[in-house]
Amino acid sequence: MSSPAPNFKHQDSQPWYKNYMVVIFVIGMPAFVVIACIWFVYYSYQIRDSVVRDDWYMDGKTLYHDVSRDKLTYDLDLHGQMQFADNGDIVFYLNYPEQSLQSGKLLNGEPVTYPDTLELSISHATDIKKDRDVVLKHEEGNKYSAQVNIDPVKAKYYLQVSNDGKDDWRMQDVAKLPRSEVSFNPLQVFAES
Repeated sequence: MSSPAPNFKHQDSQPWYKNYMVVIFVIGMPAFVVIACIWFVYYSYQIRDSVVRDDWYMDGKTLYHDVSRDKLTYDLDLHGQMQFADNGDIVFYLNYPEQSLQSGKLLNGEPVTYPDTLELSISHATDIKKDRDVVLKHEEGNKYSAQVNIDPVKAKYYLQVSNDGKDDWRMQDVAKLPRSEVSFNPLQVFAES
């Protein structure tokens, strides 16, 4: 007894384009991928990284960091103390070395003077919307003050006090703000050279 021959002429009851698998895999999956890609492009644009705030310069294909201002701070042996009040008042004390105060001359031979203003840059580590730039105004002696509102949530900030006058120096520190006091000292990396 022989088995009946297979019937290859069997036809589905519905055409191929009405099959649910075609809708899911041929139309649905590519459409989902396109929509997901558009959403990720939009989302990455919304959370893009902010610009680096420092003295970086592009020269050809190489990046250089200008440290001459930091080196001048070290050479002049400048120090600073910054105090933060709860109401947003900032007081900064520019401290020259004792030798300079006694002689009346900085370590580079210039006369000891206190600039009328200093620039203060408070940069949040991750959120550019929380960055603050203010001018510290000279009050008396080595005392400077300004008013600034810092976000009350404790976070990492990059602080920079700079003089853009004849002696172009800057002091930098990293601190978690808010806090009551921050000390600025010359970078010790120049001591090794």
